[in-house]
Amino acid sequence: MGQQLHFEKHLLGGSKRSLRLAFVLDPLSSLKAWKDSSVAMMRAAEKHGHEVYAIDCATLGWRKPGNGHAGGVFGEAVHIHPRPDDHDWFRETGRSWMPLKSFDAVVMRKDPPFDFEYLTATWLLERAEADGVRVFNRPKALREHSEKLSIAEFSRFSPPTLVSRDPNQLQHFIDEERDVILKPLDGMGGSQIFRVHRNDPNRNVILETLTNDGQRTIMAQRYLPEISQGDKRILLIAGKPVPYCLARIPKAGETRGNLAAGGTGVAQELSPRDREIAETLGPILIKRGLMLVGIDVIGDYLTEINVTSPTCMVEIRQQTGFDAAGATITAIEHACGLS
Repeated sequence: MGQQLHFEKHLLGGSKRSLRLAFVLDPLSSLKAWKDSSVAMMRAAEKHGHEVYAIDCATLGWRKPGNGHAGGVFGEAVHIHPRPDDHDWFRETGRSWMPLKSFDAVVMRKDPPFDFEYLTATWLLERAEADGVRVFNRPKALREHSEKLSIAEFSRFSPPTLVSRDPNQLQHFIDEERDVILKPLDGMGGSQIFRVHRNDPNRNVILETLTNDGQRTIMAQRYLPEISQGDKRILLIAGKPVPYCLARIPKAGETRGNLAAGGTGVAQELSPRDREIAETLGPILIKRGLMLVGIDVIGDYLTEINVTSPTCMVEIRQQTGFDAAGATITAIEHACGLS
């Protein structure tokens, strides 16, 4: 609890009013309440005394003003009351098509893939911003920040890495590094991640498959044996690192630590190197409007910077008591002028 208070101290202020918060999400029926960070944030928002609405990202749209219509960006907003029961986690108390201007803040929590529909959502949310709506994370920042390729900006922290779709470049990198990880630039949850050794008889077909015969750019990174101690998810909230990370440890016979791939999450305090990386990136990313970020660190190396819908809040709270979801809502309150 002491670390929680210290973390939030700079954000806290005087009396607070109730906010109307809209969370842009995948369908509510698809959320797994027992582990979903978006659900944790909605529960925290109601605990803080705010009104909580959920908007399926697929319902976002824009209308030109006129003919009695105010115009602007809108969506089908479901007014919900989150509950502690993970199997029956919310009560719907109404739904209507509402302009995003009706809300004090909009929280973008749609999961990847970062496809054309996701891109369209960022354009619509940017139009809402132009009308004065506060959106977290900022849509322009989401659109311009590749979760994989963004490590190039901070290459002093990254392992040896190649981004290319050229088969000769990729083959040479495998020969040079001997043991590598190959992954698409738009994946999540450990999907389509391959470990390839220099002498792997399947290396050609893996490259052909991942690059779609040279038509899709991928990332290759040196394999880091420190993955056995976990792929560490470090959360940054309003530019500050949460004092605990979640080390996602691969199951036996697996090289991926992702929880979705069967990894086990173990919360632990940040190492000095973790903190160095986090405290370097935090101030830069918050200036761009990235309120909530999840950076991935294996050993001493930065491997990804996740901004679309960072997770692991639930596991960190269960194991340490630190409420990252509540700290995020406090940061949103601060951004809305409540402190």
